[in-house]
Amino acid sequence: MNFYACIIGSEILNGRRVDKHFEFLKNELQKYGHVLFASFIIKDDVELIKSIYRLIKEDKNSVMFSFGGIGATPDDLTREIAAEIFTNKPLQRHKEFKQDIIDRFKEEAYPHRIFMADLPQNSKLLFNPINNMSGFSLEDRYFFTPGFPQMSHPMISTVIKELFSHSIKKYRFTLLAQTSENTLIEVMKVVPREIELSSLPILGEGGASVEISLSYEDEDYVKSYFNLFIKHLKKLGIKYNLI
Repeated sequence: MNFYACIIGSEILNGRRVDKHFEFLKNELQKYGHVLFASFIIKDDVELIKSIYRLIKEDKNSVMFSFGGIGATPDDLTREIAAEIFTNKPLQRHKEFKQDIIDRFKEEAYPHRIFMADLPQNSKLLFNPINNMSGFSLEDRYFFTPGFPQMSHPMISTVIKELFSHSIKKYRFTLLAQTSENTLIEVMKVVPREIELSSLPILGEGGASVEISLSYEDEDYVKSYFNLFIKHLKKLGIKYNLI
């Protein structure tokens, strides 16, 4: 599975608000051995949101958590765009959510708040423990939540626990070598794509060094490629430390 975050809010990009979703989602996924595949922070712009949603939809392994834009004000664009991109059908008033809005706001549900119940067809509601104004999901893959962390984060925690809690154990091997990245490029080239390879150069007073880290689900498999770096470093007489 490829997990995506789509954080919608011009107020984050212009500095009026600080994003709290990325760190939360990263940590919540890590509880179960998952990592984010990509994260986007974008403004409230129709064509931009459509482009990001299309990109994510085209990934057959995608799981998306979208934050923001599901309210009833004119700048809340998510519901209508989600309907177009993910269902290719018009919005439909969700009967249960409609009643929740009426129960909470009474006569003030109309004329505006009631539009929050207009959702993409076949949407499932995501319970909001703060005020029962739900988020929604499609296909158990695309999840749409409010921009307010205190509302969206409990929703996401529940979703991940219920649908994506199968823990995937990965094995990581890391070393710090007293050399530049350039010395190890030829070894890097033989590491298969399915193995996560990270090369982090470090510039310090003692000269260049590099941190090499490999991670994969098969311990013996990933260790065999990690040992290629150790062998190469020993051959060249370069000092290194295992981390």
